[in-house]
Amino acid sequence: MRHRILLVEDEADLGNVVKQYLELMDFEVNWQPNGSDALEEFKRAPELYHILLIDVNLPGMDGFELAEHIVKINNQVPFLFLTARGEKTDRLNGLKIGADDYVVKPFDIDELVLRIRNIIKRKQPSAAPEVVKAKNVIIIGNTQLYVDSLKLVTEQGDEIVLTPRECDLLVLFFHNVNRVIKREEILTKVWGSNDYFVGRSLDVFISRFRKYFQQNPGISIKNVYGIGFVFNVK
Repeated sequence: MRHRILLVEDEADLGNVVKQYLELMDFEVNWQPNGSDALEEFKRAPELYHILLIDVNLPGMDGFELAEHIVKINNQVPFLFLTARGEKTDRLNGLKIGADDYVVKPFDIDELVLRIRNIIKRKQPSAAPEVVKAKNVIIIGNTQLYVDSLKLVTEQGDEIVLTPRECDLLVLFFHNVNRVIKREEILTKVWGSNDYFVGRSLDVFISRFRKYFQQNPGISIKNVYGIGFVFNVK
């Protein structure tokens, strides 16, 4: 899976170079030139990005203010500051907000890539949710999905009989925990087509699944606006 980066940098030359190099390193990069536009992009999909690279000296809303807004929306996403300001007070301010690193310009691009990879790796759960498959049974924590018998057993021990389509959709979610799954991918793999009426069926199924897992705080399904869903497992 390619990691997604939101790059916020107002210097056109630097932003273009960093974006191109990160893409060569197999990252997906959304480059925004100012804090206001970056904040709107992030609000649209707060679960989409694996890390944010934020310049401090931005026009209008500076990087520190942007980071404070980001943390309020999603305090799990890591971010680092790119800046020409190397003063101790600025570094402390950035780290106090919650920054994972503070890179002073000019910087070595390969070192930046290494820092990004280390932060993403460090931020990943130390024990990823265990998915166990045996005799067509998929288990996440204390939740079991019995594929052959179309039965879901929740953490509380409730047994729910699924339709074949519900089961297919849950299998897709169970195999893609904690990642963004695009609507188009879901509709094509589960329904075999992508049109308005099939899309409405997907929304109904999602609402139904949320009720199934409402007593399980470790499982949730979040909308990623305009993109798809994340089947979150803690």
